[in-house]
Amino acid sequence: MSTPTPARVSARASKSRRRHPAYRGHATAAWILIAPALIGFLLFAVYPTLRGTYFSFTTYHLLSPAQWTGLANFQRLIHDQTFWHSLWVTVYFVALSVVMGILLSLITAVVLHRLTRSTVIRGLVLLPFLISGVVAAVIWSWMLDPQLGIVNVAIKAVTGQRVEFLGSGSLAIPSVAMISVWKSLGYNAVLIFAGLQTIPGEFYEAARLDGASEMRMFRHITVPLLRPILAMVVILAVISSIQVFDIVQVATKGGPANASNVLQMYIYDTAFSQYNFGYASAMSLVLFAMLTIITFIQLRVTRANESDTN
Repeated sequence: MSTPTPARVSARASKSRRRHPAYRGHATAAWILIAPALIGFLLFAVYPTLRGTYFSFTTYHLLSPAQWTGLANFQRLIHDQTFWHSLWVTVYFVALSVVMGILLSLITAVVLHRLTRSTVIRGLVLLPFLISGVVAAVIWSWMLDPQLGIVNVAIKAVTGQRVEFLGSGSLAIPSVAMISVWKSLGYNAVLIFAGLQTIPGEFYEAARLDGASEMRMFRHITVPLLRPILAMVVILAVISSIQVFDIVQVATKGGPANASNVLQMYIYDTAFSQYNFGYASAMSLVLFAMLTIITFIQLRVTRANESDTN
């Protein structure tokens, strides 16, 4: 006679629990609770994605039915100079906003961690993140106005000249990136601040006893132990920067002379000004593929860094 193993006993117990009326009642209640969120996800995320994927293979316009054209939209995209220009502008914007944002967020988090842990101050730092991108763009458009903006008033008082921040082809993207960084700075800083609080203080005490300087402790203790949270912040920053639209739309409208015409602006103009939803869907599908690839690469790098740290 064979003796039942612990695995078999556990499996039988699990099956008996599933048959129990109380278990079925809990499962039904769980499905009822998650049903609204699941239905919303299917309606507003899955269905539009599938519908947009279908439109990307058609010549769908607002006043004409969709006609299947296969890869024609993607072939057009390869030879579309405006698309490649918008893609380059997007890459430039992402590089500026992510690098500046991560550095400033890290500095802000370290300052908060070292000097103060006041909840009020953290709330003030987080405040810009709570306003919409439209409001942030309007505020900074006023401040950067070449005639009446407070920033230009200060610059003219020092240099005697005014600067066209949003109206200059070379300064439009850096200015928009600065607005984006200002808006997301508090959120990223709070995330990094939370990561700093998880680092045991004994590590720093032992390093000080060994004569390590503040910079060496930051390089060899703080940064390595913050890699997981920094990787998450970078992923969120990259995705948010690639999807930027509202700030550019309000601050520059893609100008001057398409200098700040990011990919989202070009997709919007193609869909709602030219009413070419098929071609706009093809560009959106390419953008979605880019986001997926970038996120996958960053996750792989993050896991590799975590294994090295462990």
